[in-house]
Formats: sequence, C-alpha cells, structure tokens
Amino acid sequence: MKKPLVIKCPAKVNLSLDVVNRRDDGYHNLRMIMHTVKLFDTLTVTAYPSPTTEITLTSNLKFLPVDERNLCFKSAKLFLEKANLSARVNIKIQKNIPVGAGLGGGSTDAAGTLLALNTLFGSPFGKPALSDLSKTIGADVPFFIYGGCMLAEGIGEILTPLPTLENAVFLLAKPKYAISTPYVYKKLEIEKVYNHPDINTAISAIELNDFDKLGSVAGNVLETVVTKEYSEIEQYKQIMNNHGAIYSLMSGSGSTVFGVYRAREDAEKAAKELKKFTKLVYLA
Repeated sequence: MKKPLVIKCPAKVNLSLDVVNRRDDGYHNLRMIMHTVKLFDTLTVTAYPSPTTEITLTSNLKFLPVDERNLCFKSAKLFLEKANLSARVNIKIQKNIPVGAGLGGGSTDAAGTLLALNTLFGSPFGKPALSDLSKTIGADVPFFIYGGCMLAEGIGEILTPLPTLENAVFLLAKPKYAISTPYVYKKLEIEKVYNHPDINTAISAIELNDFDKLGSVAGNVLETVVTKEYSEIEQYKQIMNNHGAIYSLMSGSGSTVFGVYRAREDAEKAAKELKKFTKLVYLA
C-alpha cells in the first residue's frame, strides 16, 4: 500500500472579470484574469490497485457532500476511467477555503485530486492532458491544474499564462452567506452592461507588475448583479479602500471581496475592521 499523498489546493481570485456575451448553449464567453493565492484546502489521498473500484471521501465539514455530487469524487472516477485503472481511493478533505465564495474551492480540490492520483499512479498524463481531461468536471478546473496567473477565455477553459504579481498582499473577506454562480449568470443582463473592464490593459499592467495601472482598469461585470442584492459587497470594498487597498473587487460570482495591497500593515488594519462584520477574513 502506497503512503498517502498530501496536496495543498490553493484558492483563486479574479483580478479582473469581463463577460463578453451569452452563448447559444446558455453559457457565457468570458475574459478574466485568475490568480492563485495562499489560502489552501488540503487533500490527503490514498490509492492502490484493486480488482474493483471503490472511492470514499471524508471531510471536516459535515454539510459537504461526500458522494457522487462532490467534485473530488467525480475527478477520481474520471481519472480511473481514462487511465483504465481499478483502484481503492480514499480522499480526506480539509476545507479551509470558504464554500460558495467565488474562490474556486470545489474546482481546486477537483484539480488536486487529479494531480494526486496522477502522481500516485506513475504520471500517466502530462499536465496538458490532465487539463483537457478536467474540462468535463468544471470550467475553472483546468486553471488549477497549472495555478499561478492566467488569462482565461471561452467559458474559462482557454488559458494563457501570465506573470504572477510580485510582492502583492491579498486580503479576502467573505460575508456570512454564499452566492450561487448559476443564479448570478442567470440574472446577468449583459446587453445592459456598458462599462466593461479593460482586460488588455490589465494584462499589460500585470506584465509590468504595475498595481496602480491594474487597479485603474480592473473590474468585475458580475458585480452589476450581486451588489444590487447584497450591500455588504460595496461595504467591504469601501473598508478595504479606506485602509490603503490599491483596488478591491468581488471575486468571481461572489460573495468574497478581495483587496490588493502593497503593505501588509494596511491589509492588517482593514482585516481588523472587517472582522467586526464577518469571521471569514484572510490575509494571503
């Protein structure tokens, strides 16, 4: 029996997010910049060949499904099928990334499962193949196969590597509620959105590590839906900006708000203020 493999699965924020249009299949074409941050879930994965396949999950969160609904379960099943393997797989999920937060918690765990099993079974797939395989699990999963900073297009699966931001401090704050991604996209009236973030200039700013330039052109089109119903989003952004954030945005479809800082001291002051409203505050 192989020793368990422990893998850390990072959260992400959307440094800028634009929705281009609605597709005929009901999805939306996006142009967004995703960046991993140092807030992690941890997976402990054990796997060994067996005449029959058995996948078991456990989690530190009682409300998290540990059956076929879980993306880790789907990823493990898909990997074994595509690798033509039968095995007994056990995955222990230590959730630290908030659920329903716009931080990619489910997607990063799915990618972590694929990466862990690939390692445990002798790397039958390279990262490009794993990324292609992961598209059927979720639109954000291919990004987490690589991590770092990426321009994501299409529904999120077309990836172009970008430099990571250097010396950036991220402050994350999630209100007590979760927000459903399908609900936000259903409510989005993209034809009524007239102010779109300048993704090309944001890319140039990232390449120059120019936080000020990035902050001046970044945006999140999905805020046009969420801020109408959840006042905390603008409140959290304002608190971050008042305490020295270069800029702040909602991540993904929410509900987490993040701020980008140069000085950790400024982020810590904002975190102290935000903790009056929510316990889910993280420095990364």
